[in-house]
Amino acid sequence: MDNTVARCAARTAFLFGAAVTIAGCSTGPTARIGMAANTPVAELGQTNFSADEAEIYTLRPSDVVSVTVFREPDLSVQNIPVGADGMLSLPLIGPIKVEGLTTGDLERTVTERLAKSQLIDPRVSVNVMQFGSHLVTVEGSVEKPGMFPFKPGTRLTGAIALAEGLKREGKLSEVAIFRQTKDGIAVAKFDYGAVRAGTMMDPVLLPSDRVIVGTSGLSLFWQDLIKALPAFALFTRF
Repeated sequence: MDNTVARCAARTAFLFGAAVTIAGCSTGPTARIGMAANTPVAELGQTNFSADEAEIYTLRPSDVVSVTVFREPDLSVQNIPVGADGMLSLPLIGPIKVEGLTTGDLERTVTERLAKSQLIDPRVSVNVMQFGSHLVTVEGSVEKPGMFPFKPGTRLTGAIALAEGLKREGKLSEVAIFRQTKDGIAVAKFDYGAVRAGTMMDPVLLPSDRVIVGTSGLSLFWQDLIKALPAFALFTRF
């Protein structure tokens, strides 16, 4: 009986010590105080990525807009999607190429065309109701892989949050973003730990980006060990 107790005590002491050691390695990167990095790393394929949000938003296919003509309900449309060809069809005016236009550009274009149609002093307001073009695919070692809508200005950290975070085997240093460019599909690599610490830029997503998180079999072993520890051992560092 005494030998059994001694063995259990020794095992607990070993696991307790392992927990402290592992906890020291798994607390994650320490955030750097000050301005976060915002410079792309060329050797990692980040040249076409930016840490800055676009100052103006231009319409894309699948975006949903409302065009309101003041005191002219018959000429107003609500929640109409931009077609795959970038066109929008409006009463009295007909089809307009809106892809690449800002809401201000579209307001001016509609106002000018309505004025030419003999409407006196037309006043037009355009609002984006849904950023339907903004979809990101998140795959790999995340809790909830899938395709998610996102708002303009969302970053890589936001995409991973939409997928409910990394799985326990997720490898922070192996995060890739696939992006469509005029020359084809480009791939950039990011170290998510460095991004969270502020030492690597957190890139702004573009529509149709694809994020893939890599895995590490080693982390599975450590996570399984932690899971087997007594509950009190998990909180030794807090």
